[in-house]
Amino acid sequence: MTGIYLDYNASTPIDPQVADAMRPLLDDAFGNPSSAHWAGRPPKAAHERARTQVAGLLGAAPEEIVFTSGGSEANNLALKGSFFALREKGNHVITQLTEHPAILQPLAFLERLGAEVTRLPVDTAGRVDPAALRRAITPRTILITIMHANNETGTVQAIEDISAIAREHGIRFHTDAAQSVGKIPAMVQLLGVDLLSVAGHKLYAPKGIGALFVRRRAPVVKLEPLIFGGGQENGFRSGTANVPGIVGFSRALELCIEGLPREATRSSSLRDRLFEKLTTALKDVTLNGPPLDQKWRLPNNLNLSFGYVEGQALLLDMQDSLAVSSGSACTSANPEPSHVLRALGLSEDAARSSLRFGLGRFNTQEEVDAAAEIIIASVNRLRKLSSMA
Repeated sequence: MTGIYLDYNASTPIDPQVADAMRPLLDDAFGNPSSAHWAGRPPKAAHERARTQVAGLLGAAPEEIVFTSGGSEANNLALKGSFFALREKGNHVITQLTEHPAILQPLAFLERLGAEVTRLPVDTAGRVDPAALRRAITPRTILITIMHANNETGTVQAIEDISAIAREHGIRFHTDAAQSVGKIPAMVQLLGVDLLSVAGHKLYAPKGIGALFVRRRAPVVKLEPLIFGGGQENGFRSGTANVPGIVGFSRALELCIEGLPREATRSSSLRDRLFEKLTTALKDVTLNGPPLDQKWRLPNNLNLSFGYVEGQALLLDMQDSLAVSSGSACTSANPEPSHVLRALGLSEDAARSSLRFGLGRFNTQEEVDAAAEIIIASVNRLRKLSSMA
């Protein structure tokens, strides 16, 4: 690495302990886990051990865990699979404006197939009003999908309250927990969800692996599969299992859950230190999303608007020394201002002047201090150039 990495909300490095757990599956236990012969037995056993472990860490039963290629596939299976399975009962889906594109785009696709989608507004902190959600429910509502924590602002939603409303009306409830699992408590039974999506590369596992929790306890959640073939993953997701990724995912989740309270305290302390240094040295810096001292914000997230500076210009100026984002990494090619920040009420200029900082396991205080110096120098340089134009 040539610079300082503060983009852990976009992706995390693979933890060395995760790589160690994966290595036997890459070297010796390479067989197809669906094969009955001797070469398939070790990967099959590792696969099912990982499923049991992931289930226990999320508070689920093993048969409720479906391994996928990542968070986007898990979201697509949850949304499309629910719509296709329930379309005879209704066609109405409720979500909110600040969802990740891996939710908004599948819903736009379903609209072309006849779905009616209600996109709820959020307040200035990015939170959905549960009362507004209750009012949006109709007799045709079959699914509610509200993300647990936002990838740009770190806003944590009142999932327990929303799931209670969904249960009261007998409506299926899904949450995209890609950003929350491993950072804050996210046990499925406590959240009260029917479906929950997880992405491995957000919690120090490899890219290309994720999972979907599908509740199998009464009332059982039925999904229409998206990928057909050999019937793997209890029929929900055909295809030869990515056993090295699955084992790495399991170990990564274990490490995150074991270190959760300690790492949450450490990362929030580093985040607050960065915020203090930037706001002390620079004028016209605005915090986006919930206050830093509230439980409704992820402990590692910082989203700031720097007045009189284009966020993209700031990124380009720092790109060789500091890795940060101007929004979701999945929409970095989109020149439009963040739809998340616009939904919070930010002006187009304020949204365009914003950067997201995501701290993680391997960041140090020295890195944070050095990053602050880089950001301060870059903002001052760009503001000076802007004033001279």
